[in-house]
Amino acid sequence: MSARDRRYIYGPVPSRRLGRSLGVDLVPFKVCTYDCVYCQLGRTTNKTVTREEYVAVDPLLVELGRRLDSDPVPPHYITISGSGEPTLNSKIGRVIRGIKKMSSIPVAVLTNGSLLWMKEVEDALMAADLVIPSLDIGDESLFKRVDRPHRDISFETMVEGLVSFTKRYPGSVWLEVLLLAGITGTPAEAEKIAALAERINPVRIQLNTVCRPPAEQSARALTWDQMQALKALFPGQAEIISHSHPEDPVRLGSLENRREDILALLRRRPCTANDVAEGLDVHTNEAVKWLDALTKAETITTTAIHDQLFYTLVPQTDYSSEQDK
Repeated sequence: MSARDRRYIYGPVPSRRLGRSLGVDLVPFKVCTYDCVYCQLGRTTNKTVTREEYVAVDPLLVELGRRLDSDPVPPHYITISGSGEPTLNSKIGRVIRGIKKMSSIPVAVLTNGSLLWMKEVEDALMAADLVIPSLDIGDESLFKRVDRPHRDISFETMVEGLVSFTKRYPGSVWLEVLLLAGITGTPAEAEKIAALAERINPVRIQLNTVCRPPAEQSARALTWDQMQALKALFPGQAEIISHSHPEDPVRLGSLENRREDILALLRRRPCTANDVAEGLDVHTNEAVKWLDALTKAETITTTAIHDQLFYTLVPQTDYSSEQDK
């Protein structure tokens, strides 16, 4: 598939949680209910709670079907996530049901959990196999400081939505908790989040920290030892998912298509050379060769964080409009 053909589907990308994850993007870039300080995609450009049919369902499903037919190795998950908050798409339920009709691959939904209190959102997600919402804070004050929500979303409403959804949902809920050094990554703040996580009662609690360049420099990562110490405060079998890598990378296609595949990966999130190598199932040296060429062409740029070099699209290049032509 050419870059022009990839309007809504991206990857498979290497996911720490889901292995080979074929992404489905349901909203335009950075249309979100939050403006999180740690977001790897940068600042939110359209903070909203208005649910709309941001992308057309039928063309999306056609594109997904073609992608599944063209890939020799199926992904582990078809993941609804991408460039913003997917539950803002009013047709997300129809998308999930359409995917289930065409494939037996499990469907995962990655969401910030901010709209699960809406019955129409709750109903729409019932057909998914896995829902991974996030809970990064333990009180209203830090909710406003870290997640920077839309003014119509209160902390209490958000938490009650997580509790009620998890009770009703027939599939698995994995709760992601992203902890920040000096903000939420302290024993006192982690205990607040842990108490709420116990109320929510997910199947898994997954602890994360900043692993990619964040929207704000104040969002700093915890060390592995700090994460291990805080893990003991959470109920059940909490696990640390930061700093791990999936195995058995997927083959994404022929050499002439790799430029477009690299750009598709970087449009959704910053990647290291190892990330790209795993996603393309090539040696790291080969990935570096292509990344260097794109850097010299000023198509992508680099950002260093925590002794790792991340590749990102240059800010002034509008690849989303290119894919919408």
